[in-house]
Amino acid sequence: MEDIRLNVALLRKRVPNLTSAARAVGLRSATVSNLCTGKIPVGRAEVRTLVSLASLANCSLDELILVGERFEMIETGIKSLDLFAPLAKGGNIGLVARPMMGQLVLLAELFNRLKKQGFRAILLEPEGTHVGIEDVAGEANIRCSSVDEVFAEVKKLGDSCDVILAADRSHVLNNQIYELQDRLHDAGIASLTTFLVDLQGEAVDEDLPYGPLETLWQLDADMAARRYFPAVNPIQSTSEIVEGTYVEAQHQLIRQKAKKLLRRYKELRFLVQAQGKERLPASEVQTFLRGERLEAYFTQPFYVAEPATGKAGVSVTLQETMQDVQQIMDGAVDQREVDEMMYVGRLA
Repeated sequence: MEDIRLNVALLRKRVPNLTSAARAVGLRSATVSNLCTGKIPVGRAEVRTLVSLASLANCSLDELILVGERFEMIETGIKSLDLFAPLAKGGNIGLVARPMMGQLVLLAELFNRLKKQGFRAILLEPEGTHVGIEDVAGEANIRCSSVDEVFAEVKKLGDSCDVILAADRSHVLNNQIYELQDRLHDAGIASLTTFLVDLQGEAVDEDLPYGPLETLWQLDADMAARRYFPAVNPIQSTSEIVEGTYVEAQHQLIRQKAKKLLRRYKELRFLVQAQGKERLPASEVQTFLRGERLEAYFTQPFYVAEPATGKAGVSVTLQETMQDVQQIMDGAVDQREVDEMMYVGRLA
């Protein structure tokens, strides 16, 4: 099957408030959101839905659906991201979280790691004071106070390197980010990977807080409260990289099995919290214990957090992550304590 995906750039440009517009023509906002973030592959969408989206964007179906274009994955060395919701180079990446859930630490870490891969990191500084933003600024190569300044800096860099940009949702709501991307595209500069964060914590209550995205990272309040960082929800996070046909079959299979295990584990946690492990059905004990270890494995020491944690940052390749995850699901570490799985790199 050919690779097909929505032309999210066109939707962003022509339908600024996509959720409301879709609802007004009888489309379910959740369906539109899942299509735009890749949770529902375009090939499984109803024709009626695609026709309605094309009508909203005032374009043809051929313009709305891109055929044969592939995303390139940026491997970060962060286990949970690379396995469950890989970073799409040149795309828009949205972080959905309330304040104090670790999104800015994650963003600073990504700047740190991607700079080592040759990227130039730009921070479009938000208005006001926000706890943690200086950590991100400290990892940026360039700090800009306006979109015009970002445009000038990216244009100056030209094709000499790949550029990553971080911006607050306020620059999305006023459409400045998408106007910037259009200006760069018109100037012949397309290699801009954009990280979008919501410093006000309002994005968690909306279906499409940033408009269509190539990668969505949903942070989990329960994981953050238990100090399981990065607190990336493996079930709610997604990427066009894995929802399409852009990854190897082994990656897709292990990801799906791990998500299934973690989904059931999270359901069982509610029972354990209410009644204790002894009330678990015998048939579910193994599922719970392996899910518990798998969740712990996805915690990871960050380079930018070394001064605070005293733990050296670690990187784990995707291939190594898949091997470890398969071992956990196969029961190879059933005898290990959960604490032994916390904040490690690879399995010893």
